[in-house]
Amino acid sequence: MSLNDLLFGKPLRSSDEGGEKLGASAGIGIFGLDALSSAAYGPEAALTLLLPLGAAGIATILPITTCIVILLAIVYFSYRQTIEAYPSGGGSYTVARENLGTFPGLLAASALMIDYVLTAAVGISAGVGALVSAVPSLLPHTLLMCLAILLVITLINLRGMKETGAIFMFPTYLFIGSLFITLGLGLAKTFAAGGHPAPVIAPPELPMPTAAFTLWLLLRAFSSGCTAMTGVEAVSNGVKAFRDPAVKSAQRTLTAVIAILIFMLLSIAFLARAYHIGATDPGAEGYQSVLSQLIAAVAGKGIFYYITMGSILLVLALSANTAFADFPRLCRAVAQDGFLPNGFASRGRRLVYSQGIVVLAALCGFLLILFRGVTDRLIPLYAVGAFLAFTLSQTGMVAHWRRTGGPGSMRSMLVNGLGAVATAITVLVVTVSKFVEGAWVTALLIPAIMILMYSVRRHYDQVETQTANPFPLDLSNLRVPVFVVPILRWNKIAQNGLRFAMNLCLDVRVLHVDCGEETDSFCQKWKSLIEEPAKKAGRAVPQLVVLPSPYRFVLTPILDYVLELERANPDRQIAVLISEFVERHWYQYFLHNQRAEWLKALLLLKGHQRIIIINVPWSIGSS
Repeated sequence: MSLNDLLFGKPLRSSDEGGEKLGASAGIGIFGLDALSSAAYGPEAALTLLLPLGAAGIATILPITTCIVILLAIVYFSYRQTIEAYPSGGGSYTVARENLGTFPGLLAASALMIDYVLTAAVGISAGVGALVSAVPSLLPHTLLMCLAILLVITLINLRGMKETGAIFMFPTYLFIGSLFITLGLGLAKTFAAGGHPAPVIAPPELPMPTAAFTLWLLLRAFSSGCTAMTGVEAVSNGVKAFRDPAVKSAQRTLTAVIAILIFMLLSIAFLARAYHIGATDPGAEGYQSVLSQLIAAVAGKGIFYYITMGSILLVLALSANTAFADFPRLCRAVAQDGFLPNGFASRGRRLVYSQGIVVLAALCGFLLILFRGVTDRLIPLYAVGAFLAFTLSQTGMVAHWRRTGGPGSMRSMLVNGLGAVATAITVLVVTVSKFVEGAWVTALLIPAIMILMYSVRRHYDQVETQTANPFPLDLSNLRVPVFVVPILRWNKIAQNGLRFAMNLCLDVRVLHVDCGEETDSFCQKWKSLIEEPAKKAGRAVPQLVVLPSPYRFVLTPILDYVLELERANPDRQIAVLISEFVERHWYQYFLHNQRAEWLKALLLLKGHQRIIIINVPWSIGSS
């Protein structure tokens, strides 16, 4: 078995695509992990901002969470309709582009791309950060652990959707099962105690109030709690990854993810108030997460506590997988419209969009290295990109129902319209409240990405215009081109290229650059090595052109000669034949002189239409 097969699995045929499709149960682990894991930090993000209110802040967490759940339900119905209306996938980008136009579509795509990169980086660092808080001795290795997890997730995703789903099912369902047991037990104890349960291990005392109750503080807490809604759009982007009937499978997956998330969010908020659990200062000594306090209060700190906390840490670290499932599919949809390089739309050896996976891994790795694996400052920026995409998607669905009509279209328009207004308000609140903390970065990155995508499309349009030829094949004024064969020294590689040129043309020019270091060595052998064998075989003798280069430049004299030859032969093409040694292994590529590659690059950059570049490769074992 080769190293590639070991790391990435054996290549799959295009006909094997059906076997790589996902069912609803596996889809939860791939497309729902980000949304589900946000239950571990969404409520805590809201409670952290309510810390200045002391015990009074606990009382407001349930109403805030209820508002988030209502918004989540509206978004759920919208994306359920999106899945049915757009079974090819694409989510917010496709809906916005087809119903609102190119600009809103690219705006949604840019926002989602930023959101996915943040999802991957913050998810990994949050998991490692939680592990480090439990085992402080691992702190010096934070970045290394982040990058190791990133590498593992990347390799798993490059192996294909089916294997990814199988690997991620266990941690996903362990997390769901253990947290459901905790919340179910906590709810039972709370109702049995008349709403005032006694904790097994009491949570830390809540601080005294240090700030007054204000509407702005509530809005900020709401916007932070909305980070629990990131990842909701993931299923709508990956409809084609599900087994037939794909639409029904995707809708079942979305329903399961939203139902589980709603139960978790409401239960955590309810139990936090019942057990008087608030957030603790992440930077202070003795920090405990809200879920850690809740599990200890409900079940104590026995083996169940550590199993549940371990599943939370694992899911947080692996929640980046949702970004790896959706980012490549989003890039594919954008690339198919010509706004990203074509390679993003091509599937790799395991029928996944490998280029998107690799690019996401690189961007995520860059963020992790830049912030040394500590990316807490980026967590609030989730909601900016996600809710901007929600808003554009639901606005697009309003336009969709208005255009298509049909039974129930008015009801659907009202649902989507309400969602568009609610998410637009949320975008405004999040952007304003988090602008100074870093939301300005997102505000700058989104237009920058859009400019890049428009530049890619403009390039493809220019190429299409320049290469378009609606006319029949033109066979007039055909002449054999002049063949130019650069040879620095005589060997099997040079012989291979010269034989190829002489087999195609009688007018062959052999270029030899004389740098003065091996004076006349090639010229002295010319007669015996090339001229006499050509005459003996009845072939035209190539013309030897020696280019003096006292300063030891090699590429420049060759380039100057080819351009001069083009000017001297206005009615003929110039074929530059480059014979080069090709290594069998990529790691040996840099051991050899790369002059041939540089010459090709220089000739291509000149952009002369009458200059043709022909490669004649030679490797060990070639004849």
